[in-house]
Amino acid sequence: MERTEISKLGEFGLIKHLAEKIAVKHPSTVKGIGDDAAVIDIGEKYLLISTDMLTEGVHFDLTYAPLKHLGYKAVAANVSDICAMNGKATHITVSIGISNRFSLEAVEELYEGINAAAAAYNVDVVGGDTVSSLSGLTVSITVIGEVGKDRIAYRSGAADKELLVVSGDLGAAYMGLQLLEREKAVFESTPGVQPDLAGHDYILERQLKPEARVDAVAMLEQLGIRPTSMIDISDGLASEILHLCDQSGTGCALYEEKIPIDPTVVTAASDFKLDPTLCALSGGEDYELLFTVALADFDKLKGSPHFTVIGHMVEGAAAQLIARDGTAHPLTAQGWDAFFKNRGEETEE
Repeated sequence: MERTEISKLGEFGLIKHLAEKIAVKHPSTVKGIGDDAAVIDIGEKYLLISTDMLTEGVHFDLTYAPLKHLGYKAVAANVSDICAMNGKATHITVSIGISNRFSLEAVEELYEGINAAAAAYNVDVVGGDTVSSLSGLTVSITVIGEVGKDRIAYRSGAADKELLVVSGDLGAAYMGLQLLEREKAVFESTPGVQPDLAGHDYILERQLKPEARVDAVAMLEQLGIRPTSMIDISDGLASEILHLCDQSGTGCALYEEKIPIDPTVVTAASDFKLDPTLCALSGGEDYELLFTVALADFDKLKGSPHFTVIGHMVEGAAAQLIARDGTAHPLTAQGWDAFFKNRGEETEE
């Protein structure tokens, strides 16, 4: 029997392949695999369910990621999936696989971060599982949330001429990772050398302790805006835009000059001889919200410091990046894919 390497499919290809063989049996299942969360009809509202797993050596490196920060980040990443459905997270379960190199005190430190995030996002920890592991640490969190049936946003609702909008700024988490990896390499080559992290608080926090944009969801409701489609930015701006285009059956025009990038990211990218735009397009882990709105909602968004219009959707399947010089280029996804061999390797999906 011929062997197919998973790396040939990539993460999203594997998910699509497995989903083709899964049948939905209950009418209450409104949305199964294929969005940021599953959607279950429970009467007046929709129940939202999502799960994420983090594995040591693939998703995090304990050389520079404190366990407390890791616990917080694991919860924030899951809550972000509920935000991406325009919903509110309410409960989480936590499962961990731990090897014998971890002490009780280490597990307590991890849970300090989990509990801190649960308090910050007003979610209850209601269960989970703890198992032994032969290889490091694994953290798996399932988040449960809810959303009004008149407020839910899927990836598939974008239409021609609608505005493409993003919350916050992009690229900082990726630059934080580059800094941490550099200082780890210096430390390993010259033991005893202290890391040079001064002046980089913003990009480090965005990598080690990101925040889910629950505030952005609340602001959109206050502005009277219901996004027509939405996704959170975990794998890079380009990858997420292509998800919206693919599932909505549209193309888009993304304007490079409109992409919000913090000045500290520009400075750090220059130090690493990287293009800040590419960091924003391909870096990932920003956990900002990317969404589309009707053109009529522009006046409601105009002037808001929390949201930036970065482009618009177009008919057809072409997704293009409009460079600063006005030239158009095909938008390609080169973000994180956990099934490729090298950690952090950029490869086209």
